[in-house]
Amino acid sequence: MNAPSFMHLALKAAESAGTSGEVPIGCVVVRDNEVIATAANRTLTDRDPTAHAELLALRQAAQVIGSERLVDCDLYVTLEPCTMCAGGISFARIRRLYYGAADPKGGAVDSGVRFFAQPTCHHAPEVYSAVGEQEAATLLRQFFKARR
Repeated sequence: MNAPSFMHLALKAAESAGTSGEVPIGCVVVRDNEVIATAANRTLTDRDPTAHAELLALRQAAQVIGSERLVDCDLYVTLEPCTMCAGGISFARIRRLYYGAADPKGGAVDSGVRFFAQPTCHHAPEVYSAVGEQEAATLLRQFFKARR
């Protein structure tokens, strides 16, 4: 699979989250061109403010690999990660981060605190933005429009 295909899987996870009432954000972790973890937001379902798609996928991938270091892994997520998720991505030593829609309000990669550019950041992945951006942004807009 290639980057758009992996992002397509993340978008499918996001759609599933949206259907269950969660903010539609999905994530996949890939190693050796194979998906090893898939997750979607579950903050409401789990009653857990840290149950973001990225952290859930990182936890799942660490279990699959048997290590907290995901050095040879790439992460695809439909929305620019927040500060908490960027921290998790850094601590996991993710090799590459691909994200869909930018999040000027809550994002922390190319928006806000720009976590990976800070001197205190232990590890910064290669970052590729706007992968599947249109689909991800549309999914989020439709979700929030229906709730207003």
